[in-house]
Amino acid sequence: MLKKHLFVPGKRKYIHSRKTQPGCILCGILNDAPDVVNLTIYKTKYFSVSLNLYPYNPGHLMLFPNRHIVDPRELTSAETKELYLLQNQTLNIIEEVYQPRGFTIGYNVREASGASIEHLHLHIVPRYYNELGFLDIIGGSKIIVEDPNETRLKLKSAFAKKIPKSNEKT
Repeated sequence: MLKKHLFVPGKRKYIHSRKTQPGCILCGILNDAPDVVNLTIYKTKYFSVSLNLYPYNPGHLMLFPNRHIVDPRELTSAETKELYLLQNQTLNIIEEVYQPRGFTIGYNVREASGASIEHLHLHIVPRYYNELGFLDIIGGSKIIVEDPNETRLKLKSAFAKKIPKSNEKT
C-alpha cells in the first residue's frame, strides 16, 4: 500500500506557507529570526546541527553550513573536512542515544530532487526495524512518537558531553 500522506502536526501549513515566506529558513535559524522555530543542537565554526522540525523518526537531524550555499560542490576543503567529522560524531551520538538499526543519510539538491529548502543541508535519519505501525499501514500515515523539543534536549546534552569544546563555535 502506498502512503497517502505523512501525519505530522503543522507540516501541511508549513508546505503551503513556505511559498510566501521571505528568505531562507536555515539562514533565519542562523540569524535567530523571531518567526523561525530554532531547534539547533550544536554549532561549529562552519556548520550547525539542528533537528528537523518535521522529523521522519526521532533523532532526525540536519547538518548545514553556516553560510548560504545550495550545492555540496560549493563547500571549501575546510568545510568538507569539518562536515565529514561532524557527520561521524553525529552518527555516534544518535546511535548512543537512540540505538537505531541503520541510517538514511543524504542531500536533496535542487527542487527536482525534493529539496524544499534552498540551503544545503545533510539529513541524518535514524532507521529502525519494523518502523511501520498499525496506523501507518491502515491509515497511510505516520505518527511521530517523540516531541522534537524532547529530542532536542536529549541530543543537545549528548553533543555537549561527546564533542570536544575545541570543535564548538565560539
